Amino acid sequence: MAADWLDGSLPGLAALTGHPVRTRYKRPGEPDVWPTADAVLFAPATMNTVNRWALGITDTWAVGVVAEGIGKGIPMAVMPCVNAAYAQHPQFPLSLETLRSAGVRVLYGEGGFVPNQPGEKKPYPWAAALDAVDGAVAVPGV
Repeated sequence: MAADWLDGSLPGLAALTGHPVRTRYKRPGEPDVWPTADAVLFAPATMNTVNRWALGITDTWAVGVVAEGIGKGIPMAVMPCVNAAYAQHPQFPLSLETLRSAGVRVLYGEGGFVPNQPGEKKPYPWAAALDAVDGAVAVPGV
């Protein structure tokens, strides 16, 4: 769905990355046009996305990529973006713990995303998210 919002920006994103922008699963027999990921950052992740990922509900392409990434051993980090009311739902902390136990670095709470009150707008801590993934990628020869 986000591809609809970014429609005019997708060619620029493809040029920036050097790879086509994918928003759906590839069809059987289609080549995989992406290189193997060194790491994955899933951010900002809604409560719905976090819960679906933790429960293995891969009804969207993006959640399917990260669910499969666990099995492929790809270093991954997730930074939620939920308000304090959503964060109180009993499934949410269980989902975060499930992802942690699967080896996903969860950037939630101090040093990551701290929920805001409903309707409150705070800057998203992109630097913390990018630093976490940067630290997960092994640098060849170092």
